[in-house]
Amino acid sequence: QGSVDCPNLEFEYGDADGHSAELAELYSYTEEPELSTNRRCFEEDFHAQVQGRRWLELDEAQQKAYVMHLLDGLEVVNRDKRLRVARAILYLAQGVFGDCDNEGDVLHWSRHNSFLLYRLGTFTAFLELLNMEIDNSQACSSALRKPAISLADSTELRVLLSVMYLMVENIRVEQEVDPPEWKTCRETFRMELSFPVHTEEPFALLLFTMVTKFCSGHAPHFPMKKVLLLLWKVLLFTLGGFEALQAMKVQKREELGLPPLPEDSIQVMRSMRAASPPTYSIELMEQQQQKRGHRSRRPLVKQDSLDIYNERDPFKNDEAGVDEEENDDVDSGIEGELDLMERDAIIPVMPAQRPPIERVSFPKGLPWAPKVRQKDIEHFLEASRNKFIGFTLGQDTETLIGLPRPIHESVKTLKQHKYVSISDVQIKNEEELEKCPMSLGEEEVQETPCEILYRAMLYNLPQYMIALLKILLAAAPTSKAKTDSINILADVLPEEMPITVLQSMKLGIDVNRHKEIIVKSISALLLLLLKHFKLNHIYQFEYVSQHLVFANCIPLILKFFNQNIMSYITAKNSISVLDYPHCTVYDLPELTAESLEAGDNNQFCWRNLFSCINLLRILNKLTKWKHSRTMMLVVFKSAPILKRALKVKQAMMQLYVLKLLKIQTKYLGRQWRKSNMKTMSAIYQKVRHRMNDDWAYGNDIDARPWDFQAEECTLRANIEAFNSRRYDKPQDSEFAPVDNCLQSVLGQRLELPEDFHYSYELWLEREVFSQPIRWEELLHYQ
Repeated sequence: QGSVDCPNLEFEYGDADGHSAELAELYSYTEEPELSTNRRCFEEDFHAQVQGRRWLELDEAQQKAYVMHLLDGLEVVNRDKRLRVARAILYLAQGVFGDCDNEGDVLHWSRHNSFLLYRLGTFTAFLELLNMEIDNSQACSSALRKPAISLADSTELRVLLSVMYLMVENIRVEQEVDPPEWKTCRETFRMELSFPVHTEEPFALLLFTMVTKFCSGHAPHFPMKKVLLLLWKVLLFTLGGFEALQAMKVQKREELGLPPLPEDSIQVMRSMRAASPPTYSIELMEQQQQKRGHRSRRPLVKQDSLDIYNERDPFKNDEAGVDEEENDDVDSGIEGELDLMERDAIIPVMPAQRPPIERVSFPKGLPWAPKVRQKDIEHFLEASRNKFIGFTLGQDTETLIGLPRPIHESVKTLKQHKYVSISDVQIKNEEELEKCPMSLGEEEVQETPCEILYRAMLYNLPQYMIALLKILLAAAPTSKAKTDSINILADVLPEEMPITVLQSMKLGIDVNRHKEIIVKSISALLLLLLKHFKLNHIYQFEYVSQHLVFANCIPLILKFFNQNIMSYITAKNSISVLDYPHCTVYDLPELTAESLEAGDNNQFCWRNLFSCINLLRILNKLTKWKHSRTMMLVVFKSAPILKRALKVKQAMMQLYVLKLLKIQTKYLGRQWRKSNMKTMSAIYQKVRHRMNDDWAYGNDIDARPWDFQAEECTLRANIEAFNSRRYDKPQDSEFAPVDNCLQSVLGQRLELPEDFHYSYELWLEREVFSQPIRWEELLHYQ
């Protein structure tokens, strides 16, 4: 039974939203008039070439011939003519909506035309045009001179990026009815984007360069939303989504000879159910009033146990005025936390209030198999030996002599649940390669799309991370508009600002939607990068993580969550009648202030919930097993912020919030744990157990504050050693073989200056004969 204001959210997490929603988010509502411009450009040219017929009526050969004619038009020198041809191609990619009767037809023809355009080389042609536009210094300088940048400044770039996005998105999404040649096309396109042939760098790197150029202030007219959406989809297409990642992980574990994963985490999360959020003070007030006759009342307002961390919490009055966990007469307390099966056994079945939703039946017990690291077994044995024998045996986990029987049983149980991750194997291999570079020889590095991308990004990676976080900060709803922050609204603001209230409302919705889409694309692409780099090599992941931490990613995400998260997730910043493809085939009804205020009737906003989960997952990736970063969560007072996020009744989001609370529980003090028992029991129930991890008590041997800086420095040194070993290829390495044959050394031809033989005798006298030879220095040389 959830609280009244937040029902269970029926949200299916995935790589991306539905196909039409992803296409709709490419366009701002202010760009809508350009759809008819694209149509006009196409029809003027098409009717001149093909008399009295429609695009849908042409056979494939005629369609190909017409596309080839359009591609020839891209070669002209005149910019305006080129733009008109590019708009005609964009109209094809948008699904020739002028000839279609419904949204399904538009999407069908959009896919059909995208495959056709790709097969005829349109993507390569547009890539050349995009490179020209990026280097167009005239457009940059005119944008820099303007006091206010609008849509008009980025027209050419928006047309090019839109065509490329439509092609990538349409070809990326697989459907069962796709003909075999489309499947071949998809693989070829993926290879082309992953393994560059004509250029030295993958396509994603060009887009990263656009992001840094925009953030440095040299190109303020770049349409950042389109660039980020395209970058995200290119990474998703070339590297693979979450399902592909899971399959790659299983395969890699097999190759390394590791046991299979104990469960499929995607499936476990899908079958989880949300817990009731901590109860809020208003509900408690009402319940206290009802119970007044039955028992003596406890004082309602009590000091919040987190006051020491929480001097100025803007939302504190929402819920934290009361210790919600100490009221044991609150009905919604444990009930929501209990497992589906256990709950049936304890609580009498209530008559259903609404039709039941089909769910995967949840097995009795905890959802995750417990895991134990090698390090945990070593720590356990070290403590046991110190206690019973008085000395330790280092990393020996086999010798149990002198230890009592229960310790033998404990070690056996720990070893049964021992989990060796791919990262552990990679770290061990790296240590061996550092130790014995000669005997182990060159490491064989597999040329995967991920490896190629990392190599290309390596030297400017810090700048890419800072740029992405700068844009994320500018797009976050909690950010105040500062004079020094970057302007991310260049591709949403119209040339003429609105004059009526209705236009202002429409633009306000458009701006908010624009920011939400930017947050969604950055959060998704950062998570993809982190997950893929972690699988490819742990130190690649650590390098990206460390630069995100140095660029203040942790406080930035906490700042993002320091808002009324329920209102962000249920925000209605969209006007469905203006969304593509709906607006292309139906006449628009008259918009009124009331209809704009009402918004759509969706229970929540998919993209905002998706963004929140992604940001929580990034925060988890950055802080897991890193004590210095966990302390940052404590120092930045994240506990009340994260606890508020538990209000959202969605199992996956709650799981990642609870994980973040779990890692810092031992530092929050006994009083916090005591007054947040309901949150503690949710952690126990939903988060994976690490045997002999005393997260709830705070006796951690790793929790030594003076080690934190050293931990980060050691990690940095390991990353630098890895990067220099694998990616810096010095010509004259100290391990290069030395030529010690006297004849061949003396026989080498040396390039000498032209006048050398004139001064040769003088040089001999000065440099050789007059210099005393100090033989004793040979003995002292180290």
